[in-house]
Amino acid sequence: MNPSRALTPSPRTLDIESVAHFDRLLSSGAATMHGWHAQSLDLRGRRADLQRLDPQGAIFLGCTFDDGVEDSLRSRGALIFPKLRGVPFNPYRGSLYSAAELYEDIDSTEYEATLDAQVYHWSIMPGQRTSLDATLAAALHDHAIGDALDELLGNGDFAGNKIVGVMGGHVAQRGTQDFDDAALLGRLLALSGFTVATGGGPGAMEAANLGAYLSGLPDADFASALQSLAAVPGFRPSVTAWARAAAAVVGHHPSGTTSLGIPTWFYGHEPPNLFATHIAKYFANSVREAILLELCNGGIVFLPGSAGTVQEIFQDACENFYGAPETVTPMVLVGRDHWEHKYPAWPMLQSLAAGKVMEGRIFLVDSVEEALAVVAG
Repeated sequence: MNPSRALTPSPRTLDIESVAHFDRLLSSGAATMHGWHAQSLDLRGRRADLQRLDPQGAIFLGCTFDDGVEDSLRSRGALIFPKLRGVPFNPYRGSLYSAAELYEDIDSTEYEATLDAQVYHWSIMPGQRTSLDATLAAALHDHAIGDALDELLGNGDFAGNKIVGVMGGHVAQRGTQDFDDAALLGRLLALSGFTVATGGGPGAMEAANLGAYLSGLPDADFASALQSLAAVPGFRPSVTAWARAAAAVVGHHPSGTTSLGIPTWFYGHEPPNLFATHIAKYFANSVREAILLELCNGGIVFLPGSAGTVQEIFQDACENFYGAPETVTPMVLVGRDHWEHKYPAWPMLQSLAAGKVMEGRIFLVDSVEEALAVVAG
């Protein structure tokens, strides 16, 4: 099953993610709430309307009601998922994350106090991966994130956009040629009208999101931002210092170009970068990886990396190998020596592609400028 398709509501359901939307439905004269899915809404003050409408088939996830209304709705056929106690995140959230939310107050507090760190620590507590409450909360959360991502792609900021994925290693340090190349790629893609999507983490992923975010700057200002980040090359030994350096750049340039990051708490030791304007962070890494590959309708550029990037190459290759001709998208590997000798993914990719539609859609290049020419061609 395609995970992104599984997260798309059926035509008979109506996701309600704001009180204003709920109130518009109430004022429309509806007689029934059948198929309404309300997520994390404060519905106090609407007792009369909620008691007037037929709630059979409605679902309320983590909503707040006036006293007695919840019992009335449940007794008349509504399905109500209560707020989950002891969980440091909202499993019913109606939107993606932002860096400002995940790193709130990072200028004055340590990373360990941020929402991102608290959720990761919750996820690795003894027994959490087998606890029914914890697995239910994580599954509901990932469903909500998938739903919000679908909305973003279908009717939101990214609707109709050509999305190009940038995959690469998390070890690329700020101030290195690998980091600067990835940042240049993100910049060139954004300037060419593409939306950049990455795994949302550090290294090459951060660089690509950074390049897209600052694509509107003159070259000199872009180079200055890269130089300022190089003062804190990586997230070890201090995620706090790494995040603060990024937050300072964002503070100087608060209105950057939009891009997407799709990280995971499964790799919670790798913090999400602060330059993706929209962050779809999942607990389930397998779902996150499949969705990231699926949404890159403009192809994927694979920068030098190791095990994770190799896995992504062949996961994408598998989809192109078995996919219908119209679904096959470009795969561009950057770095001949890296992909032919250090990690010889290219020869195997050529063997897989031989005689298939994808054979004409795989490329090995030596520069990010060449990679741009492929996806823009």
